[in-house]
Amino acid sequence: MKKTTLAVMAAGIGSRFGKGIKQLEPMGPGGEIIMDYSVHDAIEAGFDRVVFIIRKDLEKDFRAIIGNRMEKKIEVAYAFQELDDLPGNFTRPADRTKPWGTGQAIIAAKNVIHEPFAVINADDYYGKEPFVRLHDWLVGEHEGEPGIQQIAMAGFILGNTLSDNGGVTRGVCSMDDRNRLIGVTETSNIVRTPDGAAVQTENGLEPIDAASRVSMNFWGLQPEFIDLLEEGFVDFLQNVKEGDIKSEFLLPVYIDRLLKENRAVVQVLETSETWFGVTYQQDKDAVKKAFADLTEKGVYPKYL
Repeated sequence: MKKTTLAVMAAGIGSRFGKGIKQLEPMGPGGEIIMDYSVHDAIEAGFDRVVFIIRKDLEKDFRAIIGNRMEKKIEVAYAFQELDDLPGNFTRPADRTKPWGTGQAIIAAKNVIHEPFAVINADDYYGKEPFVRLHDWLVGEHEGEPGIQQIAMAGFILGNTLSDNGGVTRGVCSMDDRNRLIGVTETSNIVRTPDGAAVQTENGLEPIDAASRVSMNFWGLQPEFIDLLEEGFVDFLQNVKEGDIKSEFLLPVYIDRLLKENRAVVQVLETSETWFGVTYQQDKDAVKKAFADLTEKGVYPKYL
């Protein structure tokens, strides 16, 4: 069977969360962080190794809090996403402090990912089912035309991914009758409402279908995809306007571009799991309660 890797993107600053590194906040009843659950579920699903994509300045704390423990359970490697790690003659604007985005995060792991891999966010809990479905897809055979990237994506129900404490951004998906992705629309300020969900606009709330499928940055990819990402990052940097210090090279946006250019086929693997994460400081209590409930139900042992 093919070896598979889980790439965990953990370099984000988490500005909306406030002080502290949200990826390293204890959430489980035994002091576990969200990544503990993701790695636990990945191991159960059959993944062989984990690559943590972090900032270099996080390395010491990261290894102490999670990395050293994980090395006892699964093969671990590290990649470092840095603001100054840019191709060619590109240089970072002096006043830019924001990471370059999820696309650059995966490029940073090019030298340590050589097999089919899944990508997740460090501060998101996805549930068990998506890890199983993505792993099974990664080890399968996927026939397609030469030059067409074969990609998979876990498709969550929008209503299962909302925060009670403010608006969120989601990649809202459109699909064909074979559950293949047609496009992803990045939609900001989606809030929970008594009727389901809506987008907060200047003119008020505009309803959105809470049963829509959304991308939560849980992708199944082939190692050669990273070469395409590198090309896309160069194109992105060439088109960043002078003075723009916030634009990001985002994985779902680039995959949407490949779809529009007929350079990729994306299979949406639907899941009914409830996503949760810490977008806002106020989300912490709800997440802790959710993990306590899952432990109480026996979904997870008291100490992972």
